[in-house]
Amino acid sequence: MNRASARATKGIASPMDFALFFSNYGLIILLILLLVFMFWSSRRRMQKQKLEQEEKARQTIPGAEVLLQGGLYGTIIEFDGENLDQPAVVAIAPGVEIKVHSQAILRVVNPAEGVVTEDEFLEAEVSQEEYAAGVADGEISSLSDDAREARETEARENDDKSKPDA
Repeated sequence: MNRASARATKGIASPMDFALFFSNYGLIILLILLLVFMFWSSRRRMQKQKLEQEEKARQTIPGAEVLLQGGLYGTIIEFDGENLDQPAVVAIAPGVEIKVHSQAILRVVNPAEGVVTEDEFLEAEVSQEEYAAGVADGEISSLSDDAREARETEARENDDKSKPDA
C-alpha cells in the first residue's frame, strides 16, 4: 500500500487533496466570503449613518447654529423634526430669515445650549408628577420638609449643648 492510499484510509487528507479541493471550489468560497464581507460592512455603515441622523435630529432645534448645503451658516428659528417636508426657517443675519428645505441642513455646528427639548420637558413633567404624588403620599419628603427637619435637628442639638449635665 502506498502512502496516499494509507492516508486516505486513515482519514488524513493529503496536501494534494486540499489543492484539488481549492482548485475546484476556491473561487466560489472566495466569492461567498467577499459577499458576506460586503453585506456586513454595508449594514455597519447604514447603522452608523442612522445614528448620525438621529443625533443630528436631536440637535436640530431652534437656537442651534447650522451649516447649510450652500455653505451658509445660520441659526435655526423654526424646524419641524416630525414633518421634514415643512421648510425650516434659518436666520443667516440679524433680521434676515430664509426658508430652506429641512434636508438642506448639512450639520449642526453649535447645538443650542440651555434650550430644553420636548423630550426633556416631557421627562421632567413625568418626574415632577411622580415627585408630587410621592410627597402627597408621604413616601417622599419635599425639600422644604427636609430643610425644616434639618433646622429642628440643629435646634435640638444646640439646646442639648446649652443644658448643663446633671
